[in-house]
Amino acid sequence: MPVYQTQTRKLLLDYLQSHADESLSAGKISEDLPQISVSAVYRNLAALERDGAVCAVSRTGSRERLYRFAAAEQCKSHLHLSCTKCGRTFHMNTEQTEDLVQTVAAQDRFMVDRSETVLYGICEACQKKHV
Repeated sequence: MPVYQTQTRKLLLDYLQSHADESLSAGKISEDLPQISVSAVYRNLAALERDGAVCAVSRTGSRERLYRFAAAEQCKSHLHLSCTKCGRTFHMNTEQTEDLVQTVAAQDRFMVDRSETVLYGICEACQKKHV
Protein backbone atom coordinates (compact mmCIF):
# COMPACT_ATOMS: atom_id res chain seq x y z
CA MET A 1 0.00 0.00 0.00
CA PRO A 2 1.47 3.42 -0.97
CA VAL A 3 2.35 5.93 1.76
CA TYR A 4 1.00 9.40 1.15
CA GLN A 5 2.84 12.50 2.32
CA THR A 6 -0.06 14.38 3.87
CA GLN A 7 0.20 17.94 5.14
CA THR A 8 -0.08 16.58 8.69
CA ARG A 9 2.80 14.14 8.15
CA LYS A 10 4.91 16.90 6.57
CA LEU A 11 4.29 19.22 9.55
CA LEU A 12 5.18 16.43 11.96
CA LEU A 13 8.35 15.47 10.07
CA ASP A 14 9.45 19.10 9.84
CA TYR A 15 8.91 19.46 13.58
CA LEU A 16 10.84 16.27 14.38
CA GLN A 17 13.71 17.29 12.10
CA SER A 18 13.96 20.66 13.85
CA HIS A 19 14.07 18.85 17.22
CA ALA A 20 16.41 16.05 16.11
CA ASP A 21 18.46 16.32 19.31
CA GLU A 22 15.50 15.59 21.57
CA SER A 23 13.39 12.64 22.63
CA LEU A 24 9.81 13.90 22.73
CA SER A 25 6.53 12.55 24.03
CA ALA A 26 3.45 12.57 21.82
CA GLY A 27 1.90 14.96 24.36
CA LYS A 28 4.75 17.47 23.94
CA ILE A 29 4.50 17.20 20.17
CA SER A 30 0.72 17.75 20.31
CA GLU A 31 1.23 20.75 22.58
CA ASP A 32 3.75 22.28 20.16
CA LEU A 33 1.62 21.49 17.08
CA PRO A 34 -1.93 22.45 18.09
CA GLN A 35 -3.07 22.35 14.46
CA ILE A 36 -2.66 18.54 14.53
CA SER A 37 -5.06 16.47 16.63
CA VAL A 38 -3.59 14.24 19.33
CA SER A 39 -4.92 11.14 17.59
CA ALA A 40 -3.29 12.21 14.31
CA VAL A 41 0.04 12.71 16.14
CA TYR A 42 -0.14 9.18 17.58
CA ARG A 43 -1.24 7.64 14.28
CA ASN A 44 1.53 9.36 12.30
CA LEU A 45 4.20 8.60 14.90
CA ALA A 46 3.26 4.91 14.71
CA ALA A 47 3.55 4.99 10.91
CA LEU A 48 6.87 6.86 11.04
CA GLU A 49 8.20 4.33 13.55
CA ARG A 50 7.20 1.45 11.23
CA ASP A 51 8.97 3.26 8.36
CA GLY A 52 12.14 3.77 10.45
CA ALA A 53 11.93 7.57 10.43
CA VAL A 54 11.55 7.71 14.22
CA CYS A 55 12.71 5.53 17.08
CA ALA A 56 10.55 5.13 20.16
CA VAL A 57 11.60 4.15 23.65
CA SER A 58 9.74 3.88 26.92
CA ARG A 59 10.81 6.17 29.72
CA THR A 60 12.09 4.24 32.74
CA GLY A 61 9.37 3.76 35.35
CA SER A 62 6.67 5.06 33.00
CA ARG A 63 4.46 3.84 30.20
CA GLU A 64 5.18 7.06 28.30
CA ARG A 65 6.96 6.60 24.98
CA LEU A 66 9.52 9.09 23.75
CA TYR A 67 10.14 9.61 20.04
CA ARG A 68 13.42 10.62 18.38
CA PHE A 69 13.90 11.53 14.73
CA ALA A 70 16.13 8.82 13.27
CA ALA A 71 15.98 9.37 9.54
CA ALA A 72 18.74 11.99 9.54
CA GLU A 73 21.76 10.70 7.64
CA GLN A 74 24.15 11.68 10.45
CA CYS A 75 22.22 9.44 12.90
CA LYS A 76 23.04 6.29 10.97
CA SER A 77 26.74 6.31 11.88
CA HIS A 78 26.53 7.43 15.51
CA LEU A 79 25.53 5.92 18.80
CA HIS A 80 23.25 8.22 20.75
CA LEU A 81 23.53 9.55 24.28
CA SER A 82 20.20 10.48 25.87
CA CYS A 83 19.85 12.57 29.02
CA THR A 84 17.30 11.14 31.44
CA LYS A 85 16.84 14.57 33.05
CA CYS A 86 16.23 16.96 30.12
CA GLY A 87 15.49 14.45 27.33
CA ARG A 88 18.09 15.81 24.90
CA THR A 89 19.84 13.31 22.67
CA PHE A 90 23.42 13.74 21.51
CA HIS A 91 25.59 11.98 18.96
CA MET A 92 28.46 10.15 20.56
CA ASN A 93 31.89 11.21 19.28
CA THR A 94 32.53 9.32 16.01
CA GLU A 95 35.96 8.02 17.06
CA GLN A 96 34.57 6.74 20.37
CA THR A 97 31.63 5.15 18.57
CA GLU A 98 33.94 3.30 16.20
CA ASP A 99 36.17 2.08 19.05
CA LEU A 100 33.18 0.80 21.04
CA VAL A 101 31.50 -0.88 18.05
CA GLN A 102 34.75 -2.58 17.00
CA THR A 103 35.46 -3.76 20.57
CA VAL A 104 31.98 -5.26 20.92
CA ALA A 105 32.30 -6.93 17.51
CA ALA A 106 35.71 -8.42 18.32
CA GLN A 107 35.17 -9.44 21.93
CA ASP A 108 31.48 -10.35 21.95
CA ARG A 109 30.99 -11.26 18.29
CA PHE A 110 28.01 -8.90 18.27
CA MET A 111 27.17 -6.37 15.55
CA VAL A 112 25.81 -3.12 17.01
CA ASP A 113 23.06 -1.28 15.10
CA ARG A 114 24.32 2.30 15.46
CA SER A 115 21.07 3.97 14.42
CA GLU A 116 19.10 2.12 17.11
CA THR A 117 21.56 2.26 20.01
CA VAL A 118 21.02 4.78 22.81
CA LEU A 119 23.05 5.06 26.00
CA TYR A 120 21.20 6.73 28.87
CA GLY A 121 22.68 8.99 31.52
CA ILE A 122 22.84 12.63 32.57
CA CYS A 123 24.27 15.31 30.27
CA GLU A 124 26.88 17.82 31.36
CA ALA A 125 24.42 20.71 31.66
CA CYS A 126 22.08 18.70 33.91
CA GLN A 127 25.01 17.48 36.01
CA LYS A 128 25.95 21.10 36.66
CA LYS A 129 22.37 21.98 37.64
CA HIS A 130 22.14 19.13 40.14
CA VAL A 131 25.52 19.51 41.88
